[in-house]
Amino acid sequence: MNTIALELVPPDLDGGREKAVDISRKVVEHSKASGMTDQIKHLLIPGMIAEDEDRPVEMKPKMDTLDFWRVVRPEIGDVRGLCTQVTAFHDKEQLTGRLRSLRESGMDGVAFVGVPRTMSDGEGPGMAPTDALAEFGDIVENRGVILIPTREGEQGRFGFKCDRGATFAMTQLLFSDAIVEFLRGFAAHSSHRPEILLSFGFVPSAESRVRLIDWLIQDHGNDVVKQEQEFVAKLAELPFEQRKRELVELYRRVIDGVGELGFPLSIHLEAPYGPVKPAFETFAAMLDHWSPLTAA
Repeated sequence: MNTIALELVPPDLDGGREKAVDISRKVVEHSKASGMTDQIKHLLIPGMIAEDEDRPVEMKPKMDTLDFWRVVRPEIGDVRGLCTQVTAFHDKEQLTGRLRSLRESGMDGVAFVGVPRTMSDGEGPGMAPTDALAEFGDIVENRGVILIPTREGEQGRFGFKCDRGATFAMTQLLFSDAIVEFLRGFAAHSSHRPEILLSFGFVPSAESRVRLIDWLIQDHGNDVVKQEQEFVAKLAELPFEQRKRELVELYRRVIDGVGELGFPLSIHLEAPYGPVKPAFETFAAMLDHWSPLTAA
């Protein structure tokens, strides 16, 4: 896909359309101010599902991915779509219809997502993501998975997903360069070279109080993740300019580390607390170091 994708989370259903328009206008405003207007080629819209009760920000019913996409796309302009789709709650017939609707609406790629943390793999009446990868190649050319380089057993898990037909992988938010060694090891033992959407997130000062990013990347007992959480906590306490420098340096280490491993690369940018000006300034500084658009 060779793209830069900006993630936008659907707003709550209550007043959703008005909030969706407001989000769109903030994206347009901040993109213009930071010089990113022509750089964002895709919007990535996650399919939101309820998870653990300890989520720092309450999960209220959200706008559907398609409904949100149909509101924001004309507001933002010349962009295509990517999305995540939970498969565990839909049977084959339901997923077929859903995927056709997503493709017809301008979604170029779909990342298939498994059960929430409150459930075990295999639970739910629908299809497993690995089954969806193999089943829907005729509907969705770009079929993706989530890649968590710090998770135990991820090398084998990722290889199996590639065997089943994954053409791209979107990483969890990266707050270390663990992805470099992960992909180096994977490349040494596998011939698969799916496109990698490297995910980078902005850390606002509000993280010190809310700890949403800390919750998103948690993995109890994992020392590497603990170090990432400590890095995020440190960032949240820094003045903006210093915080931006730290995030751009992380971006540089990751890009320079994976650039020669033979994987097609795209960039996924996320502001977990919403589209704000400092996030776009940070993203623009990252892309000044390397962009898949200019690299192509």
